[in-house]
Amino acid sequence: MLLSMTGFGEARIEGPGFAVRAEVRAVNNRYFKLSIRCNESLTAAAEAEIEAFLRRSIRRGTVQVNLFVDRPPSSGDFQINREVLLSYWNQLTSIAVDAHATPPAKLDAFLVLPGVISDRSDPTGRVEELKPILMAALEQATQEFDHMRQVEGRNMADDLRRNCLELLELAERVRARAPAVIENYRERLRERLNRLLGAVDVQAAQDDILREVGLFAERADISEELMRFQSHIEQFLQAVDSPSAEGIGRRLDFMTQEMVREINTLGAKANDVEISAHVVQAKTVVERIREMVQNVE
Repeated sequence: MLLSMTGFGEARIEGPGFAVRAEVRAVNNRYFKLSIRCNESLTAAAEAEIEAFLRRSIRRGTVQVNLFVDRPPSSGDFQINREVLLSYWNQLTSIAVDAHATPPAKLDAFLVLPGVISDRSDPTGRVEELKPILMAALEQATQEFDHMRQVEGRNMADDLRRNCLELLELAERVRARAPAVIENYRERLRERLNRLLGAVDVQAAQDDILREVGLFAERADISEELMRFQSHIEQFLQAVDSPSAEGIGRRLDFMTQEMVREINTLGAKANDVEISAHVVQAKTVVERIREMVQNVE
């Protein structure tokens, strides 16, 4: 099945005295680009393992992974550095005496100064304890993320099929109209020549008309472009319905570009109002396909 490059998944797992919440989200990108954020300093220790895990199921896209470790603080997490606090106090008291000012009477203002409070809750020493829970939460979030991508991929495949069938119908209309273009040109040419030559009482030679019509038919022949255009559409449909359709976004994008190339040539060679109208409509459909393919992994 097709997979969308956009999706979102989240999961939360409880651990002994803490909980880990993981979010995985992605948007379109031609290549795989990963960004990991965590509210604790665990990213560096687990980044390689996280990326290797995600690359097994995500081929391209801008992927954002958010990891949150929720843990209630314990009494030993934060300690007041007595020596640093007294140093601040003594220095400020000395300055106040020299400046004939009132020395500080409370200590609470000193608690926000650098070095006074030591944070001993650094999780780097608990990486091995947290990593299994973290990876389990990431796996569950990725499963939800993949499910969302699969659902969107099925919807995109249905829409791509409908658009391709509309293109095939338009191509058949152009093919059916093409012979009439030559015949209409023959009649217009004959009428024009007879009108111009009639003034001097001269009839146009049938061989000359046939020669001119033949040259026009060669210039306006769109059978090759139609054949290639329909071939690209059929190959596109086969790719969409292929059992191994995962990861074919670039291939579909290439085939869409080839469709654009052929439809532009058809438009340039078409010398008929009805065919031109079909070509304009086909360009609109191909543009819809092109925009949707940008979201296929």
